[in-house]
Amino acid sequence: MRSTDVTSEPPALPGVRRSYVTARGVRFHVTEAGPADGRPVVVLHGWPQHHYTYRHLLADPPAGMRIIAPDLPGYGWSGPPPHRWAKEDVARDVLALLDALEVPRALLVGHDWGGYVGFLMVLADPGRFDGYLPLNIAHPWQTARTMAPHFWRFLLYQPLVAGPGVPLQRHTGFLERVFRLGVTRADEFTPEVIRTYTDRFRDPVTARAATDTYRTFLLREVPASRRPERRRATVPIRALFGTDDGAIHRDLAAAETANADDYTVEYVPGCGHFIPEERPDLVRSRLLDLAAATTADRFENESGSSNA
Repeated sequence: MRSTDVTSEPPALPGVRRSYVTARGVRFHVTEAGPADGRPVVVLHGWPQHHYTYRHLLADPPAGMRIIAPDLPGYGWSGPPPHRWAKEDVARDVLALLDALEVPRALLVGHDWGGYVGFLMVLADPGRFDGYLPLNIAHPWQTARTMAPHFWRFLLYQPLVAGPGVPLQRHTGFLERVFRLGVTRADEFTPEVIRTYTDRFRDPVTARAATDTYRTFLLREVPASRRPERRRATVPIRALFGTDDGAIHRDLAAAETANADDYTVEYVPGCGHFIPEERPDLVRSRLLDLAAATTADRFENESGSSNA
């Protein structure tokens, strides 16, 4: 049950549609903008945030695009998952949500943990996605050799969230410091915007989801990385990465180590971890580029098939 001493309503966004959709045991809160029959674009947030990460796209959706912004399980206004936030489980949750929304095929955007979940989704069910735009997240094809030089960064904050994370997020200014340290262009992160995020983590359900996110990562998923990801990505992937990110090193998004047919990464100087808000103009532009390129690719592929 949600607590009553935190913000109970999602932040105001003009023109959006909100709904609650149950899939795989999760009651998802979903925010949408743009025409209901437009080209679907699924956008996934990370920690410590929710759908408001994509407020610029939601407030002004590109022409012809249906922006679908779920709160991930346990985050924002979504209900808790029936699992401990293993990333493969969350990927299956979101794929089930797309089934429930009757979205057979979409473009995908993902930031932070939403970005990692997005990678797992395009690996698990590539036929559902025309293209993928991951934002400031490591790709999944890491080895002990690629991770070792940078793992110390994770130890700066992840054990805190994984250990005493529930009271830390609910009762201290820890999350405010995360935003102050993680942002290069601070004008987007006014005190009101930061409160929009941090207030949700006063709720024990959301704080527990965040703690499970990191506890599962450190105790289960990092040890399992001794068996590196073998699946190869077949959808076009256009990564964006703000180079002032202090939590994730740019090398963990390198094209040279990606096991993918079509993967590029664009490094963005003067931008920190929270690129959807620090550079919303660039994210929008690259989404439009990906949409245009994949529309052309799909047409050519369909044309080639019909002529065969």
